[in-house]
Amino acid sequence: MPKDPEDIAVLVVEDEAFIRMVAVDVLADIGIPLYEAGDADEALDVLGSHPEIAVLFNDINMPGSMDGLALAERVHQLRPGIGIVVTSGKHRLLDSEVPDHGVFLPKPYPADQLMHAVGQQLHRSS
Repeated sequence: MPKDPEDIAVLVVEDEAFIRMVAVDVLADIGIPLYEAGDADEALDVLGSHPEIAVLFNDINMPGSMDGLALAERVHQLRPGIGIVVTSGKHRLLDSEVPDHGVFLPKPYPADQLMHAVGQQLHRSS
């Protein structure tokens, strides 16, 4: 049974505040709650406090105890079924290299591609 739209959210993890703000602004058009984090440790704290998070959208390169790929793998271990969208301007991945059937979105990404990738993962996780 699909989740009620009021019971799902997206977590955006990006260490560059301006890029994070733009992604959140774009994703606000989906009309669901959004949470933000600046690194993997903060993301895991947010994830632990918000069971409604259905999609993780994160950058690969970020400071802290782990990079975005390690974060995606950890989230997959902790909460299988969360949709995962990984992005980077420095790395290029195949979707098959993203944990849990996630997708890779290269930077710079147009707003419509971001919305499509996150929307696709929202649909998959519901």
